[in-house]
Amino acid sequence: MSRRPDSLGPTERAAAQQHAEQIDAGRLRRIVLIVAILNLSYFFIEFGVALVAGSVSLLADSVDFLEDTAINLLIFAALGWPLARRAMMGKAMALVILGPAAVAGWEAIQRFSEPLAPDVVPVVLTSLGAIAINGTSAWLLARVRHHGGSLSSAAFLSARNDVLVNLAIIGMAMVTLWTDSGWPDLILGCFIILLALQAAYEVWEVSEEERLAAKALAGEPID
Repeated sequence: MSRRPDSLGPTERAAAQQHAEQIDAGRLRRIVLIVAILNLSYFFIEFGVALVAGSVSLLADSVDFLEDTAINLLIFAALGWPLARRAMMGKAMALVILGPAAVAGWEAIQRFSEPLAPDVVPVVLTSLGAIAINGTSAWLLARVRHHGGSLSSAAFLSARNDVLVNLAIIGMAMVTLWTDSGWPDLILGCFIILLALQAAYEVWEVSEEERLAAKALAGEPID
């Protein structure tokens, strides 16, 4: 027969709390790894469709999947890696985010002289798939958003907000179908690119804070 929590001694209560925290950490690591794999897989799908459909906004949105992959991998690493290694990984992921963002930015620059309307059907279908992925990610992360500090909360909010971006892309596609103009796609794409650049900067900043924390813990001078 199990003992009631209020009947346990201080040592037993501490051990029980530590065991519960280990279970929460293990659950969090499993969930963020699943979310990272989902986001990384759909990045390649959306990136490829965006190039074929000629959509700047869809191309820019694919970068969000890399951002979410980076955040969730950082959480996964944060629960087992030392600060210094975690900081190096975070900066590497920030640079990875900038790659597709640069591709989307170059596409946007090239189309400013003559914006072409994207192919609406693949844009809408891919955005619906993105809503499914982001919605699933938000649902999974909502169950553990309070167990991983600010990063896990950021991962949940990012997935939730990405659903709104996907809805905006579908709305843009409807406007494009009505106007047969490439400007709605180009304008929305530029806005999403700016969000991606901000995300890369934030991931870099978190990694820099971890690098400084690692140096402080090691007793090294902070530059």
